[in-house]
Formats: sequence, C-alpha cells, structure tokens
Amino acid sequence: MGRVFQGDAPVPNTRFKHPFSSAVKTFRTASGKSGRFYSLPALAQQFPNVSRLPVSLRIVLESVLRHCDGEKVLPEQVAQLANWQPNAPRTDEIPFMVARVVLQDFTGVPLLADLAAMRSTAERLGHDPQRIEPLVPVDLVVDHSVMVDHYGSKSALDLNMKLEFQRNKERYQFLKWGMQAFETFGVVPPGFGIVHQVNLEHLARGVHLKGGLYYPDTLVGTDSHTTMINGIGVVGWGVGGIEAEAAMLGQPVAFLTPDVVGFELTGRLREGCTATDLVLTVTEILRKHKVVGKFVEFFGEGTASLSLPDRATIANMAPEYGATMGFFPVDGKTIDYFRGTGRGSAEIEAFEAYFRAQGLFGVPGAPGASQAAGDIQYSQVVRLDLGQVTPSLAGPKRPQDRIELGHVARQFADLFSRPAAENGFNQPAALLHTRHQPHLGEQPVPTAQKKLTIGNGDVLIAAITSCTNTSNPSVMLAAGLLAKKAVEAGLKVQPHIKTSLAPGSRVVTEYLTRTGLLPYLEKLGFALAGYGCTTCIGNAGDLRPDIGEAIVRNDLVCAAVLSGNRNFEARIHPRLKANFLASPPLVVAYAIAGTVLRDLMTEPVGFGTRGQAVYLGDIWPSSDEVHALMKAAMHGKTYRENYERIATEPGGLWERIRGVDGLAYTWPQSTYIAEPPFFDGFALQAPEQTDPAVRAARVMALFGDSITTDHISPAGSIAEASPAGQWLLAHGVQKADFNSYGARRGHHEVMIRGTFANVRIKNLMLPAGPDGSREEGGWTLYQHEGAGQGQKMSIYDAAMRYRAAGVPTVVFAGEEYGTGSSRDWAAKGTQLLGIRAVVARSFERIHRSNLVGMGVLPLQFAPGDSWESLGLRGDEQIDVLPRPDLQPLSEATLVVTRADGSLLTRPLVLRIDTPVEVNQFKAGGILPYVLRQLLGA
Repeated sequence: MGRVFQGDAPVPNTRFKHPFSSAVKTFRTASGKSGRFYSLPALAQQFPNVSRLPVSLRIVLESVLRHCDGEKVLPEQVAQLANWQPNAPRTDEIPFMVARVVLQDFTGVPLLADLAAMRSTAERLGHDPQRIEPLVPVDLVVDHSVMVDHYGSKSALDLNMKLEFQRNKERYQFLKWGMQAFETFGVVPPGFGIVHQVNLEHLARGVHLKGGLYYPDTLVGTDSHTTMINGIGVVGWGVGGIEAEAAMLGQPVAFLTPDVVGFELTGRLREGCTATDLVLTVTEILRKHKVVGKFVEFFGEGTASLSLPDRATIANMAPEYGATMGFFPVDGKTIDYFRGTGRGSAEIEAFEAYFRAQGLFGVPGAPGASQAAGDIQYSQVVRLDLGQVTPSLAGPKRPQDRIELGHVARQFADLFSRPAAENGFNQPAALLHTRHQPHLGEQPVPTAQKKLTIGNGDVLIAAITSCTNTSNPSVMLAAGLLAKKAVEAGLKVQPHIKTSLAPGSRVVTEYLTRTGLLPYLEKLGFALAGYGCTTCIGNAGDLRPDIGEAIVRNDLVCAAVLSGNRNFEARIHPRLKANFLASPPLVVAYAIAGTVLRDLMTEPVGFGTRGQAVYLGDIWPSSDEVHALMKAAMHGKTYRENYERIATEPGGLWERIRGVDGLAYTWPQSTYIAEPPFFDGFALQAPEQTDPAVRAARVMALFGDSITTDHISPAGSIAEASPAGQWLLAHGVQKADFNSYGARRGHHEVMIRGTFANVRIKNLMLPAGPDGSREEGGWTLYQHEGAGQGQKMSIYDAAMRYRAAGVPTVVFAGEEYGTGSSRDWAAKGTQLLGIRAVVARSFERIHRSNLVGMGVLPLQFAPGDSWESLGLRGDEQIDVLPRPDLQPLSEATLVVTRADGSLLTRPLVLRIDTPVEVNQFKAGGILPYVLRQLLGA
C-alpha cells in the first residue's frame, strides 16, 4: 500500500521521495502569520507553461502535485498536466484527489447502502468492517425528501415536515446508523436547506490546513449541480454515487484531461434583467458550442462585475449547458461573500493570502487580477455582452430552449400543434383555447367551483424553488417586492394554482421577514412549504384530484412555472406536459396571470380591485429597490447562528429518530432499505478475464435524442399499475405510502422495476400511431423466440424473461444519452435489467462514467451513423465486439443480424475513456474493484 490518507492530508510513504518537494514554500497573511503550501509559481520554474494554464486547471494541478506518491499519482502525470496545451489530443488521464465529498439524500442513501454492504461483505469474509471508512470528510444534506403536500398557508411547512418524517422514518433511521458507524460521515438534518446552498453558505472552506500544509477546497458531490460551488472559486463537480464512494475511500477521481473554454463577459446587465435571464442565455449559448466534458472558465470585466450569488447561479447550471464545471476565479467579491456568510476572519485571511501567493487571485481581464486575460491559454473563447441579455424563460421541455418573455405565448401556441419530433405536443390547433370544467367521475360539481374551468396553457403549479435561484438574494428580494406591489394593486392568485415557496436555506426566510416582504408573498399563496428541492426534483405533490382528472380526460397541455434548473418531461409533475424555468419574480407574475398564453410584455398581468389593468412594468421592481434591501440578506451573524443549530437544535422530529447501532448494518426488514446485490458472490480474488463481447443480444429499446436520467430512472411518483407499484402493494405498502422513486433508492427491488418507467419515455420500437404519435411509457416488444415473441410488455417484465433465457440485451439511443442528474441508479438499474451495452450517438459525461462503473459497455456511433440510418427496427440480433483488452477509446464492431438473416457491420467507438476505467470494468465494476483494494491491502 502506497499511502494512507487522513482526511485529504497525505501521510508520506517513506519509500518514495517526492520529486517536487522543492515546490513547498511559505506564504504570509496580512497579519503576519505564515503557512506552508505547494507553490505553483515554484513549479512554473521547472514547467513555465504552468503560468499560462487556466485557473481551474491550476487548482487541479495543485492536488495532483501534492498527492504525487509514485503509485496513485505519478510524477509524469504532474508533468503532463503542467504541460497542458489548449488544443492537444485528449488521451492523458488526471488522477484528482479531492478534499471532501458532499451528498444529498436521494443519492446519499443508496451510497450509504453500498458502504454498508461493503462492511457486511467484509464481515462475512472475516475482515474488520472498519476497513471500510471514508478517508475524506463526507457531508450529507437531507433535502430531496420533503414534498409540497400542503401549500398556501402558514401551517404548510409544519404539516409537510411531519409527513416527510412519517414517510421516511426507515431511511432516516438508516442515516442515523451511518452517523454512528462512520467517523467521517456527517448529516445536515431535514429542514435546513438544499445541499448546494448549504455547501455555498456553510460547508465550503476557502482553504484547508492538514498535515502542516494549506491547500484549496475541492470536492465531488452526488448531484450534478454540485458545480454551484464553482461560483466561489472551488473546483468541484457532480459524479455518480459509485464514483463518489471510490473518492471517499481514497481513490483518485480519474478523468480525461479536458479542454477549457474561456467565456468572456463584457458590459453590464440591463435594467429589469436578472441572473436567471443571464444563466438561461449562457445555457443556450454553451449548448450550441457543445461543451460536454469540458471546463468552462469565466473571465473579463463583465464577469468581475457580477455579484457572487449571480456567479453561483451560472455555475449551478453547468449540467444544463453540458460542462463539467462553470468556474469563476476567486476575487474580492468572493472574500466579501465569505465575510457576509459568517466565515471566520482567520480563515478568510488565509484564504486570500493563499490565492494571492499562488498567483490565482482576481478575475483575469479585470483590474487587480494576478494575470491579464491574454496571459492565459484557453481551448476556445466564447463571448457575451451582458447588455444583450433579455428577460427570458426556458421550456417547455428542456432548460436550453430559451424563449424571450415576449415570445412565450406565441411559442406555446406554435408548439401546441407541432409534432413531438419538433418538440411539440401534437395537438389539433383548433383545441388550443377550449376550456373544461373539472369534476370527479359522475360527481356533481360543487357550486363554489362551477366558475372554474381548465384549459391548455393554464399555470397549475407556480413554485419558487431550487438552490439555483433561492441562493440569490437579488432575485428573491425581487420576487418579494413584485408580490408587494401586486398585492397593493389588488392582484390575486387563483386558489386552484399550487403555489409554494421552498428556499434552499433558512436564511432566505430570515431576510424576507426582516425586509417585511414575506407577508406579501404569503398573500399570493407563496407560503413557506419546506426547505428542500421540492418541485424542482418532482416533489410537487398531487394536483387537486378533479383537476388531474380533467387534464387526463381532455388530454390538456397545462403548465408549471418554476425557478428551477430542470424541466424535463414528467419531472415536475407527470400530468403537466409544459414546464417553464423562470426567475422568482416571473414565477409570481405567471401565477397571477394564470396562463402562459398571455403575453406579459404587452398584455395585463391581471386586473386590480377597481378593475384597472395592471401590467408587468407596473409591479416590476427596479434594481435600486432591490439593491436597497441587499444588506439585510448578507448578515454574517445570521448565517453563523443558523448553521450552528445543526448541532445544537437539529429539530425535535430528527432527535426522535433512532437508528440501529454497530459497525455493520443488520438489514432489518424494510421496503426502503435492503442489502444491494452488487457483492453477491464476491471473492477477494479478482475473477478471471472473460471476453467482453456481447453476442446474440436482443434490442431492449430504440430511443431518440436527449434521453435523460429522469427518463431512465425517474425520481418522482410511483404509479400503482407499474411494476414497482405492484411490488410495493404485494409487500403491504398502501398507495398513499408509496412515496417516490427517489426516496426508494435504498431498495433495489423497487429501483430495478422503476428503470425506464418514466411515463413520458418513448421506445421507438413500438409502431407509431396513425397520426405519427408515439406511445409513452416504459414498454418494449419482446423479441426472443418462442412464447410471447412480438408481445408488448413492460421493459422490466421483458428483461426478466430475457435474463431467465440467458439472453443479453442492448439499448440504442441518439444524442446526449444520459443527460441530467448524476443518478447512479440509471446505471445500476440498467445493469440489473441485464442490459450489457448502450450504443448512442453521444453520452453525457456522468452517465457514461456510471455505466462503465457498473460493468455496462458504453459505445458511440461513428460520425454520420445512427440506429435510424442503419435501419434498425428492434427485431434484430446484435453483436457488440470490442477489443479483448478494452483499450480506451478504441474501435469496436457492431454486427447486426436482421430478421431475414442479412448482416450489417459498422464501426463503433468504445467509450471506456481511461485506463482506470478499463481496470474497473475488468474487475466487474467500480464497487468490487474498490472493495478488493481495501480488503486486500
């Protein structure tokens, strides 16, 4: 064994002399204190190219340099990164050791289940279970479990939290076991906020001090929006749970050396534009530049002009524009933010002094920066004048589909009748303006509700939600000011619209209360519903039953408007087909308007108490009005006192939870938590290498473009008739207690049945209808010879039949397969269904890596090829033939045997990208690979 890691600080291996030890230097703080660190300017004396590297790459280089031990990190890997060139072929991998790991509970609970299973396996093999212990600090924030069951009243928060604890008792007991079983595992209980906002405001450190050395904060997190932390100059990104497990157990996060795209911002935002409008514009631009797998680094005077919360908003949505990171260098505004959020003066002083000593302080291209923008080499440069940004929404199905505010009504009307292939809803144009009265079955409509009608374009959910925006005081204060002006003008929100306020931190309600704005939001229905992700991750709760029935009965295209970061199909609510991302003040405005068919730039938002027309301009707050209240939002003592309560006042509901004791989990009977099957038959001796080829496989699905991890492994509600719903009923769980797929991720029997169970997914194996429409839902056509051949059945049922017959299966897809959340169950479920390979035109970064980590082959079509161009129908037999040694990014062969016996052969690219991934795949996946290392050491 080369090194043992205590936290992030390496304990030296006495057999290895650090080849760059001369780079250890001393820096001094403003008060005269000194600290030792690995100096990048000193390294630049040996490798002059270091001084031209993008800032984000230099921070990664510091970690590689500091951890160079001759085993996990080699001296030549330090040299390779130090000599990075902006447009060189990307064949080298970077072994990145992170300072810490953050988790949210939907991904954290299955990760903890994997760690518990590792300990159980170690115990069964006669080893000390404590060998399985995170070697870096791990913080889990419980934020994904609260649902908006109650809304629009001051009692909503209390009622929703009681329901949350009632539903999730078994999960929270499991977390309590983890807290006592692992020394480095901490939990932020429910009701404190969203992981990324808590990370930004509290968990993140500017620099760490361990082993006598200072080093910068770095991390990975089990949520794709971990990138929000890039807004304060911290290098970090989202990974799947299985990668995070490896990182916390002392393994490097291995990734291909990236391109770095420089994004120069110039000018200033116009009056009336928000950070939300800016991030939707940035997302649209960068999607067009295809930045998947790349670092994006912002520079220029416009970048320096942005407040830190504005930067964090842009960094948060890096997954939506496809980048690994959206990075902002540390500067004076970063230091001010640390002060404003209550960090200690000694920490802030060391933070600033460290980055100045490294030559990394300031935004390149802005006054006072350590370097001019021209001194840094980027792979390419993208530019945006902030003055060109206009008020916008994004939708109705993807976050990169930006629509200027004045075009929303027209765009919705156009998409209403367009075919699904053009992102439309495939409805007859003549039905756009039809209205329907909600009622349940044959029951008479109550007199009080007879005036209510529902139609296409109606806003039925309006949610101020998500860390993307609720971490930003400017847009939250703008929402409160707009609500104040609207109430004073006599505007109201119709009570059937599900309105909610779910901030990512308790501090938000503190400053909304202090400024007197919260009562106005409450009067419009935006009462506090919870501190968590809620609507943004599908925890919107149910619609009113009669409204839900009216939508289904009349096939209506109704809408949600939310201040979130994702609006993929069926994510927000399974019955709402149109979902729009917007700034918090626009969420309030659309709730008042009640429809997306009203042009808020030219038509009234509503009518006041005297019948007067009230326009958006009448109630939109000015930037001066917002700025006047900003001091109330950045109050260090408030932040400090709030987060101290995690230890001192975690809440009575949390304190009453009792978990089992012991170093190894005993796996009590539960429909939430079960020992996962990934270590069944595990042996310390690695299995003999077998041919990785997939032969005589059947096609499980033919998918189009932009299949998201929400499509593959939904997080939302569980349908009663679905395979997962039927399993829960058979195990004594009533429909009212199903909870969500996200909450059930600790139990593989639920999750395997939920894989590809999204109600909006379209398997194009199924024939099109007469009008060209496609059937939605997790269906396939079973193709194995014999009974049932050609029969339509659920993907789960077909997979079990294929597995019983010993027949492997494959999936074909288009562009951007696996886009969306860092959802490891999208890969775990794929593997457990017996799918051996996924062939797509392109992959999103995290899901591709997760597939490799679970032993599923990801392969990419050659340019110009697709399953459509090859004429696949789904009734073919498939052979996938990679090289036996699985050379990274090598050529593989696809052999298609058609139903008539004819053959087609085409080249593919194996998307196992790095040598570490090859080793993990050969070991049966990353989990057994890591466990063998830990127990064999």
